[in-house]
Parts: sequence; structure tokens; C-alpha cells
Amino acid sequence: MSASASSPVDTLLALLRPQRLTAVVDVGANPIDGDTPYKSMLGRRLCTVTGFEPQPEGLASLNARRSDLETYLPYVIGDGSPATLHIAVVPGMTSLFEPNPAVLKWFNGFAEWATVKQKLPVTTRRLDDLPEVAALDMLKIDVQGAEASVFKGGRERLSRAVAVHTEVCFLSLYKGQPLFGEIDLELRGLGLIPHHIDHVNKRTILPVYDQSSPNSALHQVIFADVVYIRDFTKAETMDDEQLKHLAIIAYTCYGSFDLAGHCLFRLAGRKAVVPDAMELFLNSVRVAGAA
Repeated sequence: MSASASSPVDTLLALLRPQRLTAVVDVGANPIDGDTPYKSMLGRRLCTVTGFEPQPEGLASLNARRSDLETYLPYVIGDGSPATLHIAVVPGMTSLFEPNPAVLKWFNGFAEWATVKQKLPVTTRRLDDLPEVAALDMLKIDVQGAEASVFKGGRERLSRAVAVHTEVCFLSLYKGQPLFGEIDLELRGLGLIPHHIDHVNKRTILPVYDQSSPNSALHQVIFADVVYIRDFTKAETMDDEQLKHLAIIAYTCYGSFDLAGHCLFRLAGRKAVVPDAMELFLNSVRVAGAA
């Protein structure tokens, strides 16, 4: 195989040849803040997506443009217990937790966006109990404070996941929500480690405020999207398929050619790919970068 004749993604796929498409599960699937991290992977038909979105308008929008590789369901994912969904004026602030005005009031717009217009009693469903989730390689989650309950209700499925793209909060925008420290401990307990900070949301602290720039920011971090991966330093805990899906996610979603190359190195050591797989892939990356 000539690495220079193919794109890095094509080269990677030719080397890996996974047994099935990568399985993505998206909890809070309505992409309010832009494209999903797996957009490129889905566009290349490298993955399936099982998404959950309880807000009717968001669900209708997802189903209106979905491909044959996508399935979207109206379930509220959590730990399986009854709860209250606080429907906010701005859909992206809807949460199983009640807004916390004591914190929200210090950041322009947040208190207004989080104003609750409806309280909806719901029964949450555990990821581990859902027959619709046949496999889970990557979890993308954005549930406004309820991440920990999703993780706790999906520990069995997450025990084989190789990537989790989660929002983490550093301030209590919602009353009683688990913050970054608790989320980090939960994911590390599942054998996952931080790999990449995909986005950091900062705001200026009121009353300091630039009226010409409503979303102006200095240094106060509010929340961030953090990508966790299965611990590559303990690759012996992963089977060949897990390493293959981790390599695909790493490069197609985040451009992490070093992690993808490491997975190929590990697989070559097991004779699961050709001996020079890492070199072939990295050479294709170099050629693409020079083009």
C-alpha cells in the first residue's frame, strides 16, 4: 500500500479494517453550539449514531436531517430514577437541575437564559438498560449538570468505551450539580483519562461588562468540553477492536495523529496490523500536511 496515494483517513482505515462501524452515543444530541465532534466521522460513513434528545423541537430537527446511520430517541438519560426536567427559555440551559441564581447573576445573560418556563416530571433511563444501544465506543454528552448520573447509569456500557466527550462545569450554574472534580473522578474510575480540552467557555464577571461585546470574556472559566480516552498507558486492558476504534476517533474527530499512531504501534506489536503500520500512517499525515 502506498501511503502517499491515500488520505491519512483512508490510509488509517485500510490499515485497521475494524469489524464494524464505530458506535457513537450522543446524550443531549441537539447540536446547539455548532457541529458535533464526530461530524467528519459520520460524513465519511465511519460510524453509527444513537442520540437522545428529550426536547421535542430539538428531536424533530435531528430527525428531519438524519441519515440512515443515525437514530434519535426522546429518552431522558440518567440513573433510572424519577426526576424533573427544568425547561429553560434557551433550550441549551434545560437541565435536570434547578438553575442557581446566586451564581448565574454574575454573568451577562445567564440568569435570563436559564429562566425555567416549564417543569416536566420524567423518569430517566439508564444507558445500561437500553436495548437500542448495542455498542458504545464513543459517548458525547451535554446535559447541563447531569453528566455524573448518566455515567453512573451506564457504567457497564462505558466499561468498553474508548472515548467520552463531555462538558464539565467549574461553577455551580445549577443547584447541586456535580462539578469538574467529581466528573473527573468518575471517569478515571472507569479507566478513562483526559486527552484534550476541546473548548473552554469564559465570561467577564459582572458588574464589569463590555456592552459592545455581550459574550466578552477575560479569565473566569465557566465550563469546558473535555475529551477523555481509555488509558493508552494500559493498552493491555484494551482488545484489538477497542484500539482500532480509539485510533479512528482520535484522528477523525480531533486530529490526534500521535494517539492514532500509538494505537497502530500497539496493534503491530500484537500482529493485528502490518509491522510498519504506524510509519505508513504517519507518512500519509506528513504528505497531506505538505500538500
